[in-house]
Amino acid sequence: MFVDYEILIAWGSVAKKYKKGEYIFHEGDLPKFFFQVIEGSVKIFNTNNEGREFTQGAFNVGDSFGEPLLFIDELYPSNAITLEDSVIIKLSKDKFFAILDEYPNLQKKLIHVFAERIWNKSTTSRDIINTNPESRIISFLKAYKKKIKKEGEDIEIPYTRQQIANYTGLRVETVIRALAKMKIKKSVQIVKRKLIY
Repeated sequence: MFVDYEILIAWGSVAKKYKKGEYIFHEGDLPKFFFQVIEGSVKIFNTNNEGREFTQGAFNVGDSFGEPLLFIDELYPSNAITLEDSVIIKLSKDKFFAILDEYPNLQKKLIHVFAERIWNKSTTSRDIINTNPESRIISFLKAYKKKIKKEGEDIEIPYTRQQIANYTGLRVETVIRALAKMKIKKSVQIVKRKLIY
């Protein structure tokens, strides 16, 4: 959800610079802030006992993240880390709720964002139980194109094979093999190691 920068500043938010790979919050932390990306990008992820990572989502300029837990007083179930040097705006939970009271149109936007995220989680969960790696990858690629509103055109996918594995719950080797098969079937293009879909 995008909250106008001027509103956030007026309500006392603070912009903080983060280096690439810096944590914004850790699994088990208590949610205390509304976060919005001003520059850069952030991913939210989990890691299992073997060190395998599963990416829950990526957030870019204008996106907010982590806000659902402000409403239920639960600990973060995931980590948030910057994917590049970033500027993140932070606003205390109390002030965020005051903004929602002051601007009812933001409540509707927030409900819409939550509904989209629930829908995305449901489709992702459905795709993860699909044992066919190619189907999982295609679902991920379609979801990415939908998010950036480029559904009708071929675009370069800005994710590495490892990142695709992290999003789909596959091993990187499986992603590499599946993409090779998909290239032969012409469901994707690979040009100079860049994935086009």
